Amino acid sequence: MTVLRKVARPLLASMFVSGGFNAVRDPQRLVPAAAPVTDVLSSAVAPRTSLLPEDPERLVRLNGAVQLGAGLLLALGRAPRLASAALAATLVPTTLAAHRYWTIEDPEERAAQRIHFLKNASLFGGLLIAAADTHGKPSLAYRTRRAAAHASDAVTHQAHTAVDRVGGATGGAVDSVAGAVEAARRRLP
Repeated sequence: MTVLRKVARPLLASMFVSGGFNAVRDPQRLVPAAAPVTDVLSSAVAPRTSLLPEDPERLVRLNGAVQLGAGLLLALGRAPRLASAALAATLVPTTLAAHRYWTIEDPEERAAQRIHFLKNASLFGGLLIAAADTHGKPSLAYRTRRAAAHASDAVTHQAHTAVDRVGGATGGAVDSVAGAVEAARRRLP
């Protein structure tokens, strides 16, 4: 891991570790701001699955637990692509719940919340870059396509070799038969 990644990952993860810990420890403090988003989320997802809790406090705690766990993984460099993707997924409802600047009347508070909203949008972009970071190595899709192309080339080469061998054997057999026919013709009066 490069020095850049060793420094950048913990910095990117720090807000999620801290915020996730606070959400797990004291979700009640965040429920009033999260309620509009958790209500929409519960009504949209509840008919499709029973795995997601409908209680806003449990949803806030679950979101915080994912942020805490994925933040620690990212900070430690363990499964950083998966951790970054999980953090990006949790950042959307967090941002929509905590920084609804479009609903605020006070111009100063509205401007402050817009800055926080844009900060979270920037973090989201950074997490997407981290989720796509392959450490300079080709992606799994690229390696799979390349391996398939090499396998295809190897099979094609083997097929051509087999055809050449069969063709050579056939040609030799034809030459032998032709030679035998010619020898038999010479013997006949």
